[in-house]
Amino acid sequence: MPDRITFSPKVFIPLTQLCRDGCWYCTFAQPPKNLAAPYMSPEQVVEVAVRGAEAGCHEALFTLGEAPEAQYAVAREWLAEHGYASTVEYLAAMCKLVVEETGLLPHANAGAISRDELELLKGVSVSQGMMLESLREDLPCHRGAPDKHPARRLATLEWAGELKIPFTTGILVGIGEDRQDRVDALQAIADSHARHGHVQEVIVQNFLPKPGTAMRDHPPCPEEDHLDAIRLAREILPADVHVQAPPNLASDMGALLDAGIDDWGGVSPVTADFVNPERPWPSLARLREATEAAGKQLAPRLAVYPEFIDWVHPDLRFPTIDRADAEGLGRDDPGAVLPQRFEDVANVADGAEVQLVGRRSTAWYSGADAQPMELPLTGEPRGAIKEVLDGVRAGQEVGLEEIVTLFSARGTDVGAVAQAADELRREASGDTVTFVRTRNINYTNLCTFKCKFCAFAKGPLSLNLRGKPYLLTHAEVAERAREAWEVGATEVCLQGGIHPTFDGDFYWQVAKAVRAEVPDIHIHGFTALEVTEGARRLREPLEDYLRRMKDAGLSSLPGTAAEILDDPIREILCPDKIDTGQWLEAHRIAHSVGLRSNVTIMFGAVESPVSWARHLLRTRDLQKETGGFTEFVPLPFVHMASPIYLKRDARRGPTFRETLLMHAVGRIAYHGQIDNIQASWVKIGLGGLRQLLQAGVNDAGGTLMNENISRAAGASHGQSLDEVALAELTAALGRPLEQRTTLYGRVQERLVEAQVA
Repeated sequence: MPDRITFSPKVFIPLTQLCRDGCWYCTFAQPPKNLAAPYMSPEQVVEVAVRGAEAGCHEALFTLGEAPEAQYAVAREWLAEHGYASTVEYLAAMCKLVVEETGLLPHANAGAISRDELELLKGVSVSQGMMLESLREDLPCHRGAPDKHPARRLATLEWAGELKIPFTTGILVGIGEDRQDRVDALQAIADSHARHGHVQEVIVQNFLPKPGTAMRDHPPCPEEDHLDAIRLAREILPADVHVQAPPNLASDMGALLDAGIDDWGGVSPVTADFVNPERPWPSLARLREATEAAGKQLAPRLAVYPEFIDWVHPDLRFPTIDRADAEGLGRDDPGAVLPQRFEDVANVADGAEVQLVGRRSTAWYSGADAQPMELPLTGEPRGAIKEVLDGVRAGQEVGLEEIVTLFSARGTDVGAVAQAADELRREASGDTVTFVRTRNINYTNLCTFKCKFCAFAKGPLSLNLRGKPYLLTHAEVAERAREAWEVGATEVCLQGGIHPTFDGDFYWQVAKAVRAEVPDIHIHGFTALEVTEGARRLREPLEDYLRRMKDAGLSSLPGTAAEILDDPIREILCPDKIDTGQWLEAHRIAHSVGLRSNVTIMFGAVESPVSWARHLLRTRDLQKETGGFTEFVPLPFVHMASPIYLKRDARRGPTFRETLLMHAVGRIAYHGQIDNIQASWVKIGLGGLRQLLQAGVNDAGGTLMNENISRAAGASHGQSLDEVALAELTAALGRPLEQRTTLYGRVQERLVEAQVA
């Protein structure tokens, strides 16, 4: 996106500072006498990587001298003693170790290496890099540096392309080359990328003299030459190649942005820049300040850019998506994103018990106890976000492109979207926060369908997974409904698996039993999948079946079983389930016979914001047709015990920024059509709910006594909403709290008043 500037939160791992090259400007390379050991030990590598992971980094940048074993006996001896034939072989082993122990994604900066060495590193690093620097063969600074010969470096660049390796390269400006030399080097990079499409970024680095080097008295690269080189890079390189300049080497970061960079490179909160140790990294706050001053968004990324994630080795795909958000950038919730090791993961499909072990992540994710980050809830929008929000405030309806743009919001733009959504919330539903007192009755966990995300349902081969199989009798369901009514509930929510012995009359009989036991309770039950499957098994038209269900006591349908209403995503998540058209048709028919329903979306597993936008638009179109939806309920994917996550095929749910935006953008997209936006406290927690109530949400959902579906997936927020805590939360926001009915009437006479100190 043109308004976005990325950076990679990383740790710098200088595996060895021995190097056979003697570049005149380098302080990184050192002789053996200056080093305590030729190489970092595996323990030292892991210790640095763990500190980075705990600080929220995503990348482990391995940098090293080139082929030191060709120059130094001490390097050859150390490698042989530890069982390695070369520095690159040891590098590959350390990359693999870091992924396994910390989940950080390695970027291997091994220099001008062979095709075989590149291929070896591809299996253990998500990207690789080598600065081209210059194509001048006669630069004095490269005398005594055989690996800096242009032909050698061009060969490495080409081999990387042939092997489909996401690659970083660049030029060094001010080492004795002239402007035409820079043009030639950039053009060579562009030509290689045109052949292979592998160059993910080009670094335009300015030379600064360093004490103790042969070029200590050489003048620094003039700022204008550096900025001119950035502009040349932007002109010569294809638009899909990112342009980067190191922020710690610049006196004016804003000038770099004006010249055309779109990436700040790797910035570490843990380790120094060992290549330029005299130049400390700017703080994240300083990076954000400079970026936003230029009217742009700052976003963390991975060591591999989103457009290259499909290129990573299969062994690295899951570690990559485990750190990614829905756009393929780095997760931006603060805290550690540490790997969970899976025991018996190969047996998940046939029901083996799965345990998650290893270090505990501290970053927020849906269903966890961790508090979410505090996001801005107001702000002045910029760029494309401003354009969309200006249109919203002018009364324009957002379409697919506008919705996707809003989902891209970062930094203060998130606050601007939240603020606009909350203005629409106030206009549509006022300041009152509502909730419904309900009991969730999951009448069976046996299911013939094989939804890959579901940790609740059990099939015939999963008898030892997720507890014992059960099926409640009609009388047991009715008894639970009566118990709920006696403690003040106005609703029972009936959902369960599609039991192999059910025909459609099971649901009809359950509805009749509950209605007979508790005549006045609202029966909110049976998903589009359940009623569609029930009618199919009875060979009865769905309209006739739903009329019979309504006569039996069914009052409204939940919007679950929607997941993502985008069929390519449904093919991944629930290939044997009803498709998008069938879900929409079930709700269209339900509305036609007088049954209201709601819209849900399960997000954060495998899909992208484009699929979110399609879901919102398809349901909005149906609402325009029928007016039957009462509310929109975003359901963030809970990953911990979900089979698709345990099989390493999904992300670990949405970030909190994405969760807040789903509620806020939903409010904007449905404005004038659906007035109520609900937050799922079961998945988000009260800490998250507090922020969402300032970003377009007006409803806290149901108290959900005995909710089992989210808890089966790993959620830990409890099974019953603490109404006193909710009242305290809304009072602190200056918002009144009222109990509602399922269809948003008020039930003040049944509200047990919370005593707020």
